[in-house]
Amino acid sequence: MAAGITNVLLVEDTPSLSRVYAEYLKKDRYTVRIVETGAEALTVVSDGAPRIVLLDLQLPDMHGMEVLKRIAADGLPCAVVVITAHGSVNLAVEAMRYGAYDFLVKPFSADRLAITVRNAVERLRLAEIVDTFQTDIARTRFHGFIGSSLSMQAVYRIIDSAASSRATVFVTGESGTGKEVCAEAIHRQSPRREQPFVAINCGAIPKDLMESEIFGHVKGSFTGAVADREGAATRADGGTLFLDEICELEANLQTKLLRFIQTGTLMRVGGNRLEKVDLRIICATNRDPLREVEEGRFREDLYYRLHVIPVHLPPLREREDDVLEIGGHLLKEFAREESKAFVRFAPDVEQMLRLYHWPGNVRQLQNVIRNIVVLHDGDTVTAAMLPPPLGQSGVPVLHHAAAPASLHVAPGKRAIKPLWEVEKDAIEEAIAACDGNIPRAAALLGISASTIYRKRLSWQAEGNL
Repeated sequence: MAAGITNVLLVEDTPSLSRVYAEYLKKDRYTVRIVETGAEALTVVSDGAPRIVLLDLQLPDMHGMEVLKRIAADGLPCAVVVITAHGSVNLAVEAMRYGAYDFLVKPFSADRLAITVRNAVERLRLAEIVDTFQTDIARTRFHGFIGSSLSMQAVYRIIDSAASSRATVFVTGESGTGKEVCAEAIHRQSPRREQPFVAINCGAIPKDLMESEIFGHVKGSFTGAVADREGAATRADGGTLFLDEICELEANLQTKLLRFIQTGTLMRVGGNRLEKVDLRIICATNRDPLREVEEGRFREDLYYRLHVIPVHLPPLREREDDVLEIGGHLLKEFAREESKAFVRFAPDVEQMLRLYHWPGNVRQLQNVIRNIVVLHDGDTVTAAMLPPPLGQSGVPVLHHAAAPASLHVAPGKRAIKPLWEVEKDAIEEAIAACDGNIPRAAALLGISASTIYRKRLSWQAEGNL
């Protein structure tokens, strides 16, 4: 729903389409105003009424990009979604450069439009959180984090607010998004900063040793227990205990952890006396914890004990230009370590870094930059230096030569197309069938979204898109 942000300006000069789009949006209770020219659009947005602007690029009096540039230059508080029937990757990148939130290529479905607008509303909500609580310049660094995107500003804000509390924090996010960095940031921002920060990866320790790792053991309690040993909870006394991959804990240990959280006391494996500890628990998982609860793998009562302050770390692909900030920092750091001269990325490399899906998130970016620095040298990273799957060496390069004129097919037979054309047709048909959703089209085709982006860039460079 559009709760709290209901005004949408639709800039579309085709009445039949504007009526269809307006009907799509009214289902979600948005108030839609329609204008047909760029001049009318600029007048309306200058008044400050619309929060979402759906902007067609082909307008009768000016190009829609001029409207977008004016909105960006004036710093108007609205999210712009560009709509065009003449979409291209370069045009999309240019629109994003001038502050467009998203880019839709006609035709698109009601669901596609609704989801895009809802996401734009959420972006505005995050921006307002940042504006309300943080009046200084957006932070580009925060403890171990690098990035100035709106989604990360919201994360920094939650960490600021939660750090002084004793409440348990539950961090979620894909692998490689920085969950341990988040836990350390909370600890370092908190009054416990001078006390220990102890981290345990619950998925990396054998299940039969996990209880001992958390709570400790006494001598002789099991084979190999040759001396008393403190567990992580005792070592973290006064400080913070970070339990990474918490959903990996087996059911019996979940019960003991719940009792420990409720009482603040623990008993070592093989021991017979309770020990009191004072610590703060931060836990994390790359799974959906609620699904783990629903499917019986994680205790519901433990979930609600832990899930007091939730922090979700966005994947790198949803962090705007943070990939360039992080990549630039890593490039200079690794170049210094390896005594190399790198200081920047070439413009086409920056675009490829932006467009890549980054399934391994920041951890994958670190590996890519390290590979470049170790194997190459120079002051600028070029496309030829990128390793697979970003670099062209990871994807067969097709030279789109025209079919020889001497080739003929028998009468009644289907004309033979060059292989690249067959591939291009299949990809574009899949994208159209998925209403422009390239990651979904890539999944159905059995390839990565980055492959589609690279191929479309290649076709466009050769004038075939």
